[in-house]
Amino acid sequence: MKKVAIIVPETAVIEAVADPRYLLLAVNQFLSQAGQQPLFEVQLVGQSKEVKVANGVFSIHTDAVISEAQRPDLIIIPALSGNLSDAISLNQSFLPWIRKNYQEGTEVASLCLGAFLLASTGLLNGKSCSTHWLFAHDFRTMFPEVTLMDNRIITEQNGLYSSGGANSYWNLLLHLVEKYSSRELAVLASKFFVLDINRKSQSSFSIFHGQKMHDDSAIKLVQEFIEEHFEKRITIEELAAQHNLGRRTFERRFKKATNNSVIEYVQRVRIEAAKKALESGRKTITEVMFDVGYSDTKAFRDVFKKITGLSPTDYKQRYEKIGIE
Repeated sequence: MKKVAIIVPETAVIEAVADPRYLLLAVNQFLSQAGQQPLFEVQLVGQSKEVKVANGVFSIHTDAVISEAQRPDLIIIPALSGNLSDAISLNQSFLPWIRKNYQEGTEVASLCLGAFLLASTGLLNGKSCSTHWLFAHDFRTMFPEVTLMDNRIITEQNGLYSSGGANSYWNLLLHLVEKYSSRELAVLASKFFVLDINRKSQSSFSIFHGQKMHDDSAIKLVQEFIEEHFEKRITIEELAAQHNLGRRTFERRFKKATNNSVIEYVQRVRIEAAKKALESGRKTITEVMFDVGYSDTKAFRDVFKKITGLSPTDYKQRYEKIGIE
């Protein structure tokens, strides 16, 4: 029997508490129906016996407070909501408890923005982590010692797990079911919950807004120039010359400010424009390719797939606006 503690933080997303509990108990039911013993003993653990969430709309009654909780085999940290710095402050007492259990052999999994609480323990320093793609900049700013894999659905390293944005935590939960039981049981759970068990990337869901949360005014002007002229041929030398910077100095400053090389940034702006055009469904893939500055079909396809995880054709089929019959 695997003992699982789902912590119930202040400002928790209620679904990220209820869903893992539901899935693990459903797995127990599948086993029972097959004449086998249940696999998971699930306990909700809080800083208090009652935790109000969703601005007080709902209350979650925990099974135990931290001081009473049994040592689990797995701790699940749900997604947080609201101001993340405030959320971490409100949940400080979980941090030593998580660290202590991990040091004694417990594995720890964070769901979506729960990664911010897991990173606050220090356990992720020098390791990799996933979280919601929209909060990648905030995460990197708050936890520079952690390598953020913002395109990944799941990361796993030394008994520490994390998932990407929003509902991608279902894929991490399925991964844990497979790890603790079998592929067969994980597939059964995926069918019951109607989930794509093999989804590995959240790249196709991300929206590139450009990283402008920095103080380098010259680089911001370059970013704006790229976003206004992305369909044209843009050289690094041209961009550097606009601000009287040497190429090496310019490239270093651009990378530091945006976390992308100049070429990567141009590619991401172009592909974001291509995604929007493909979603509208008004133009062919070839027309979109030319509109965003590419003339080589293979180059366009390769860059598109690298950034989104899908080919232009697959992306168009998935997201193209179509009428409802």
